[in-house]
Amino acid sequence: MLRKDYLVRMIEEMTEMIGKIFDLKQQRKWIDALWQIDELYRRLFRLNSDLIGGLSARDLVELMRSGGAVESDKLQSLAKLVKEEGDILISSGDPDQGIRRQIKALHLFLAASQYGAHRELWNLEASVEELRILLKPYVLPADTERLLLDYQEELRRYDQAEDTLFRLLKSRAITREEGLLFYRRLSLLSPEELIRGGLSSEEVQEGELAWLAAWEHQM
Repeated sequence: MLRKDYLVRMIEEMTEMIGKIFDLKQQRKWIDALWQIDELYRRLFRLNSDLIGGLSARDLVELMRSGGAVESDKLQSLAKLVKEEGDILISSGDPDQGIRRQIKALHLFLAASQYGAHRELWNLEASVEELRILLKPYVLPADTERLLLDYQEELRRYDQAEDTLFRLLKSRAITREEGLLFYRRLSLLSPEELIRGGLSSEEVQEGELAWLAAWEHQM
């Protein structure tokens, strides 16, 4: 109950402050907006912007662990703040730092989902999709891509998952067997399920052959 009350208070405070940050962004008061973000980091997570930038996404996930379990909604809330900071940095003329924050935010959202976060809390699915599109031109860390692959398959976005699978192959971060298992799981689905996920049965068969050929070429 205490953890639930703490989470409710945290959400209420974040919601109020994000409204203020939105107003500051509209007024192009970037420094003030970043200061508000930093204050929230300190009050709610005992972190600061420098630590967010310096720690790896995996380290940040571990910091959200309590009693052996990751507090998934707290992690999701941190992801929301990191995304907000990234938006501000990009808008204020620091795109390099902004993109680094957005890559980190994507990882945190995906990890939160994996650990059972309530996706409606901060519109997790919409946030992930927005970040996925924004970050298309950039190379993501392999551990982030792996989280994305699992997330996309779980949400039955099979066409997107296949794209992620091949990016992992390109970065040599996945095994031949993992790719074959992916296609075997898809082959067990009905044609209707595959179509809803963006692939046809024929495309799954072609994809498996393409995977084997790409693997041989890569090696």
